[in-house]
Amino acid sequence: MARILALLDGSIYAQSVCDHAAWLGSQGPSSIELMHVLGRRDVATASPDLSGNLLMDTRDTLLAELAALDEQKARLSQRRGRAILDEAKARFALKGIEVATKLRHGDLIDALHDLEPTTDMVVIGKRGEAADFAKLHLGSNLERTVRATTKPVLVASRSFKPIEHVLVAFDGGPSVNKAVAHMAESPLFKGLEVRLLMAGSETAEGRRQIEAAAAKLNAAGIRAQAEIVTGEPDAVIVKAIDSHAINLLVMGAYGHSRIRSLIIGSTTTEMIRSCAIPVMLFR
Repeated sequence: MARILALLDGSIYAQSVCDHAAWLGSQGPSSIELMHVLGRRDVATASPDLSGNLLMDTRDTLLAELAALDEQKARLSQRRGRAILDEAKARFALKGIEVATKLRHGDLIDALHDLEPTTDMVVIGKRGEAADFAKLHLGSNLERTVRATTKPVLVASRSFKPIEHVLVAFDGGPSVNKAVAHMAESPLFKGLEVRLLMAGSETAEGRRQIEAAAAKLNAAGIRAQAEIVTGEPDAVIVKAIDSHAINLLVMGAYGHSRIRSLIIGSTTTEMIRSCAIPVMLFR
């Protein structure tokens, strides 16, 4: 049974996360858990330093009022988090799908580490509540999530659309080979059209690798074809998505260290930012 963990916040991507998780769950026996994490800043604020020239009575009064505000903020955050989960659960109920919900306190990554042994796929929105949509900023927790888990991560697009055509950004590396192995074993990709695409100059080794990957998928009953196109990966992938009406991009995630990615950029980040379709990432 596939165990799907959907990460929810109050952003406009929450409904799409639910719909993508429902699609994942509809392809075979599965369980879906919805999780909202209350971060430390949602439930408390740091106690200010009031030790200056304030009189003791004034300082004590202010501290008491601040403590009361913190307590109220924590209660409201919990009510809001529960409302987010209840609304999502109702969305699944309309589809006839039963889900579990979990409201966690603390850091998202700690929660992921705790649940990773019982999770097969993580679903998260491309952008969170704090993202700057005008500047196409990604959600602050997205990269942290992908780097923190060894499980596949499905990054939901703005809205869900039926998935029929899949593009695999193939570079012959261990991450994308892990993706191909997962696809071959999963009922999720049966009946879908899969295109494996390698960007760059064609070599005998590159052709051998991509053809072997396509053969593995075809042997599993998945219609797959391989293609090598000259050009930079970002541009080649985006053009292929548009040309072949691709509904889902599958690729390896963050092949470089975080520091190196800051210096030279990251194909992973660019693809997530620029593509209007969901992206399934493997590490």
